[in-house]
Amino acid sequence: MDTTVDLDTFSSLVERPDESARRAADERWKALDRPRGGLGQLEELGSWLASVQGHSPVRPVSAPKVLLFAGDHGVASLGVSELPADGGTAARVRAVLDGTAPVAVLARRFGARVRVVDVAVDADPSDFPDEVVRHRVRRGSGRIDVEDALSPEEAARAFRAGMAVADEEADAGTDLVVLGDLGVGSTTVAAVLVGALCGTDAAAVTGRGSGIDDRVWMVKCATVRDSLRRARPVLGDQLALLAATGGADFAAVTGFLLQASVRRLPVVLDGVVSAACALVAQRIAFRAPEWWRAGQSSGEPAQAKAYDRLTLTPLQDQKITMGEGVGALLSLPLLQAAADTLAEHAAVPVLPEEPKEQPKLPSAADLLGRV
Repeated sequence: MDTTVDLDTFSSLVERPDESARRAADERWKALDRPRGGLGQLEELGSWLASVQGHSPVRPVSAPKVLLFAGDHGVASLGVSELPADGGTAARVRAVLDGTAPVAVLARRFGARVRVVDVAVDADPSDFPDEVVRHRVRRGSGRIDVEDALSPEEAARAFRAGMAVADEEADAGTDLVVLGDLGVGSTTVAAVLVGALCGTDAAAVTGRGSGIDDRVWMVKCATVRDSLRRARPVLGDQLALLAATGGADFAAVTGFLLQASVRRLPVVLDGVVSAACALVAQRIAFRAPEWWRAGQSSGEPAQAKAYDRLTLTPLQDQKITMGEGVGALLSLPLLQAAADTLAEHAAVPVLPEEPKEQPKLPSAADLLGRV
């Protein structure tokens, strides 16, 4: 099986959102009977949705999906998290699947479906439904302070798995993805990637994650420091960086973000994990961040540095650190409100658009051959 990935293709395939649709939305806002800028952030969000949809008036957000990539990490064995390294991720996956996790509760409230993609959970694959594990690459990822997280072949497989998931969601009619993660030790890995790509030291990117105390923070900081030494020699190759100091879930999320941009599928980022992957993806395709919005600020220093580099401003400041897409999901009603207000305001007559011939967007299979 061919597991190579030509990252250079994304730079040309990822286009900017439709600027004419954005301008039309801006004009529509100006025509509304209200003070200039009176709807605040709703105005920018509505115009952004029009541009990523390529349509004005903007369509309502009617088929949102919460997408959670799950994976375990070897660094969790060092005690860098308050969550149990043994079975903690698997337990969180089960809670999402049985509908008791906070993200599942909120998704029901907001009318969003939830999908879990197990890329590297350290559990028997028979523990979860087939549709959850069919993209799995391996059980867990290596301890990145002393060894590679993945082999080059596994990193490519995970990246391609993320691309395939983006195609599946685009083909299924998903119109907005709330992107989250499930994984014990994942904030440590995210801090390494952000620290390496932003050129900062360990202390500047190491946060409290699951609510760790000072002693555990020092252990985590030392782990990030040692992992940064392993990351810096491979900074020029983003897939090699994900293999050395990332993980299967990080590689999959990066592949997903890039292919979602190719397929013109807008994404709301959640915590520091999706922010770190977005930073990697930006290195590959500089236009890709225009297809994303930052759902919330978690308070993690690495997330703040990543968003600063990506020039993304969080929609909310809830400081939700648990992952699972919970913080980003709380921004979904805001985006829906922006779309509904712009689309349904009766004060503005809108001439119907001439139907545009939609170009065929390349799938992962088109880009890389059959997985």
